[in-house]
Amino acid sequence: MTTFDRLMQDPNFKDEFEKGYNEFLISEFMIEKMEEENISVRELAKEAKVSPTTIQNLRSGNAESVKYKTLSTIMQKLGYALQPVKMATL
Repeated sequence: MTTFDRLMQDPNFKDEFEKGYNEFLISEFMIEKMEEENISVRELAKEAKVSPTTIQNLRSGNAESVKYKTLSTIMQKLGYALQPVKMATL
């Protein structure tokens, strides 16, 4: 068993890891899609009716304080929808 596997058995570590990883995925997704669409932080903020700081926070992996509705609106402006997906259990 690897060190990572052992750490993932700790529920507290696993929760923190998954939270951080999900924020990283949102950040990377937004950066990639904004580059593909050639849209700036300010342009996306204006279209989604949010502050540029909100967009920048998401791009920086700081999604903790962003509401689902806000994230959903931003993703729609990028041409995507948020969908619940059942997670695999261990």
